[in-house]
Amino acid sequence: MLSEYFNKMHGGKRNPPRAPNHEIAWSALGSFLGILTIYFVGHLQGLHLEDSLFLVGSFGASAVLLYATPTSPYAQPRNLVLGHIISATIGVSSVILLDNNIAIAAAIAVSLSIVLMHFTRSIHPPGGATALIAVIGGNDIHALGYWYVIMPIGLGAMLMLVIALLINNLSPHRRYPQYWY
Repeated sequence: MLSEYFNKMHGGKRNPPRAPNHEIAWSALGSFLGILTIYFVGHLQGLHLEDSLFLVGSFGASAVLLYATPTSPYAQPRNLVLGHIISATIGVSSVILLDNNIAIAAAIAVSLSIVLMHFTRSIHPPGGATALIAVIGGNDIHALGYWYVIMPIGLGAMLMLVIALLINNLSPHRRYPQYWY
């Protein structure tokens, strides 16, 4: 029984082959333009990257999904937008309700975000980071309150979606999205 448990940790499958060069190039172009677009929108609003969290870390993980694995269920528009919005809302709510216990707020924010993404069929793994950033992001993020859900999270997710639609469909080998709802 115990040996079966540990045998599961051996894996059993081989690492898949490397992506073709054209896929790597499209992935690089999409992620470059997606992150740059979010930066410029924040900059146009007078925000400086060094001073603000308009460009949150979870968007980097979203870029990997949208531009490197656009056929993944986790990269689809519903998952991208709802996953981030749900997680941001849960994160902000957690820090408001449990402000005196950041460790519990962080744990609840991530776990409850996962539960709600499951129930809404909108799992987007970077959503866990979005919820966590709402809790541990510090006073600047906390001061945003629920505005954090709209901007930077909602607006950022929508900008990345537009870039994903434009760039992924320029490639003759890609079709994005696989589904909307």
